[in-house]
Amino acid sequence: MHNFFARVLLAALLMIMTGTSQAAPTWWERLFGVSPVAVSQVAERYRVTENDTGVSNQSLDSTFSPSSDYKLGPGDRLSITVFNEKELSLEVRLTDAGTLAYPLLGEIRAQGMTIGKLQEQLTTQLKSGYLVNPQVYVTILEYRQFFVNGEVNKPGGFAYQPGLTVRKAISLAGGFTPRASYTKIFIIHEDDPAGQARSASLDAVLRPGDILTIEQSFF
Repeated sequence: MHNFFARVLLAALLMIMTGTSQAAPTWWERLFGVSPVAVSQVAERYRVTENDTGVSNQSLDSTFSPSSDYKLGPGDRLSITVFNEKELSLEVRLTDAGTLAYPLLGEIRAQGMTIGKLQEQLTTQLKSGYLVNPQVYVTILEYRQFFVNGEVNKPGGFAYQPGLTVRKAISLAGGFTPRASYTKIFIIHEDDPAGQARSASLDAVLRPGDILTIEQSFF
C-alpha cells in the first residue's frame, strides 16, 4: 500500500516538474500542482499490476486453494468426529489403497471422495442399526505428499502445505544441483488421467500428490 502511494506521489512530482497541465489550473491543481485526471491515470496503471499487498495479480490467479471439491487419496490424514460418541471419533491416515478402518463399519474406501461425500456415507451407515441421529464431521489434518525428482539435492516425498510453490518445493528438496535447468521444470498432476507432464515456472502452485521434475541443463 505504501509503495503504491509513493509511486503515485513520485509520478505527480514528475508531472509538476515537466509542466504537465496546459489549461487554466483548477482548485485541485493549485493545491496539489497536478490534475486529478493525471493522478487517476497513474493510479490505474499501477492498480492493474500490483494489489495492496504487493503480490502480482498473475500469481494470485494461480493459487491452489483446496476446497470442498478436493478428492481424497492415499496418504491424506483425516479427523473423524461423531458428536457425543468418543469411541467413534478418531484420526486416521488413508492407506495406499485409499481406505480407512472404522469402528463398527469396517473398511471404508475413501479414495476419490470429497470430505462432504465421506461424511455423508459415514452418517448413512451409522444410521443403519447403530445410531439414531449421528452427527459426523470430517476434516483434513494433513494432505498427502508431493514428490520432487531430478536435479535437486534431496529428491523424494514431502509434506504438502496449501500455497506451496515450485520455488518453495525445490528449497525443501535441498535446492538445485549445479547441473539443474532453471527453465526445464515439469509438473504431473495426480488427478490428470493422461499423466501429462506440463511445463511450469518457479512461481507455479503445486497440489497434493503432484510430481515435480527438474531436468538437467545442457549448459
